[in-house]
Amino acid sequence: MRIVLDVSPLSHPRTGIGNYLRGMLAGLSEASEGRHELVAFGPSGPRGRRRIRESLAGLGLELRVPLLPGAHAWRTAWSVLGRPPVEWFVGPLEAFHFSDWMYPPQRGGVRATTIHDLVPLRFPNWVEPATVRIHGRKYANASRTCDRIFVNSRFTAGEVVDLLHFPEERIVVAYPGIDPRFRPDGEAADLGGPYVLGVSTLEPRKNVPALVAAFSLLHRRRPELSLALVGPPGWGQRPLEAEGVRLLGFVPDEELARLYRGAAAFAYPSCFEGFGIPVAEALASGTPAVVSSHRSLDEASGDAALRADPDDAGAFAQALEQALEPSAERRERGLAHAARFTWRACGEAVLAGYESALTN
Repeated sequence: MRIVLDVSPLSHPRTGIGNYLRGMLAGLSEASEGRHELVAFGPSGPRGRRRIRESLAGLGLELRVPLLPGAHAWRTAWSVLGRPPVEWFVGPLEAFHFSDWMYPPQRGGVRATTIHDLVPLRFPNWVEPATVRIHGRKYANASRTCDRIFVNSRFTAGEVVDLLHFPEERIVVAYPGIDPRFRPDGEAADLGGPYVLGVSTLEPRKNVPALVAAFSLLHRRRPELSLALVGPPGWGQRPLEAEGVRLLGFVPDEELARLYRGAAAFAYPSCFEGFGIPVAEALASGTPAVVSSHRSLDEASGDAALRADPDDAGAFAQALEQALEPSAERRERGLAHAARFTWRACGEAVLAGYESALTN
């Protein structure tokens, strides 16, 4: 089978979706065991093309990354215009998997995409207007043309059925994997004292001000604690200045792994997620986690994380204080839960989805 995958998101610095895409490709390469031809396709500008090549180095994929100045406008126009077919640029294929960034037409073969969440439809006020427009068009195209839609959780599968009215039997859950660098053994970060760690893009849906409010209550009783916030700037975020709060910005994965291991606790107050990969990464690192009680985070948390309503500052602070008390049992539950999530398993689920579409 010749499988073409759109890797355009890897042309930008990787956050959640880019990390999922890179991990899925690695898992798919491992799961295919040389039986299938995997083609990474991503028309990009010079800097984007370099990032794609760096992200996919060593995965054994055929790279089709044409140099295309003004790539974003070109990809958008191609998707909206609906021609020419992708085969013009990549040759014959049995499956084409497009990303959030473009949805070009194809002549034949399985048509698939991944939907990470439906926030732009469910809560349009939580994303920028341009995101609503771009994703709205992609969702409409996917629901109309796809043979398979892959999702990263059972929760998101339910959202796709409810909001896109896509047949449940054509949805495949492909859970994200945990990079092996997120593990309990290894060097731990030293920030000069105990700290609570938060990891997310700074945007309204991630609900970081609620975490700051809860931490401020805890900080009165535990003044030795700091709150370390990791993540790139987003949009629409209120100022996060408060005593004990440290903004670390974007950090590479190696440093993030050290920060997880060094944290006294991890906190994730998000209002809504497709899955919530930082929760599973923290548990894989042996770090106690306090997570929003919203049901979209049930699968990432399992029975290992402490749960609390992040908009109840007192309740979230109390859960954080509980997490600071060592619990070998909770730690072992977290490690066992996180071990379920591998990129090999993700790749196997995606490959099975293509194969079932070809035979049905």
